Amino acid sequence: QVQLVESGGGSVQVGGSLRLSCAVSGDTISGYSMGWFRQAPGKEREGVAFIDSDGSTTYADSVKGRFTISQDNAKNTLYLQMNSLKPEDTAMYYCAADRLFRFLVIGSPDHWGQGTQVTVSS
Repeated sequence: QVQLVESGGGSVQVGGSLRLSCAVSGDTISGYSMGWFRQAPGKEREGVAFIDSDGSTTYADSVKGRFTISQDNAKNTLYLQMNSLKPEDTAMYYCAADRLFRFLVIGSPDHWGQGTQVTVSS
């Protein structure tokens, strides 16, 4: 049973930084495509950043140049470094995993974490 547990969320002021972590158990992360999604109140869930099993990365236009997705296979952990945070980045952030990238990017991965809240205040 694959489990994903996010951490690292919190409250930060505009322009600040946070690093989210997603600890994976039950299987090795290297065999999966991984990603971060977010959902703000009253809005649809959106994909933020993805990393394929070959290490290639993809970002939403809204976070390009500010967010960096990475993974540490030895720690079986996914990260999202978020810099220059804006109020519109406020959302619940979810980690997700699937063996197939195409299912991840359409928002239908096999595995989801429980989410971690990020709040950016001005």
